[in-house]
Amino acid sequence: MSKFEDKFTKYEVARILGARSLQLAMDAPILLKLSKEQMDEINYNTLKIAEMELESEVLPITVKRPLPKKSGKTIKKLSEEEIKEKLEKQMQEEKKVEKVADKEIGGEEEKEEKDIEEEGEIMELATPEDEEVVDEVEEEI
Repeated sequence: MSKFEDKFTKYEVARILGARSLQLAMDAPILLKLSKEQMDEINYNTLKIAEMELESEVLPITVKRPLPKKSGKTIKKLSEEEIKEKLEKQMQEEKKVEKVADKEIGGEEEKEEKDIEEEGEIMELATPEDEEVVDEVEEEI
């Protein structure tokens, strides 16, 4: 097993041997040609068979190691002037968004006003004559 120290970690070797031993226990075919005497000698031990297969390098198993992604970006320190410029740009963008929103709201109000003008006034203006009629009705009651 010492020859695998440069290829695999001890955990990877344990995982490979365990997986292959389980396969052999579930009647997977043995990848080595072993005589009946050799099988009797190791007492049909699936872990020993898996070790022998690993040592003879006949296992079609690959190990994928997740490695951290290295980014080529370097972070540089910003000067106070650059920070101020970025803040000003953000403020200008926010003002543009506000103007667009105000225009949309103003446009909706103008549409409502046009609709009202086309349909006529919502309420009629009260005249002094209308008030006199109301007073007479109240006196009768």
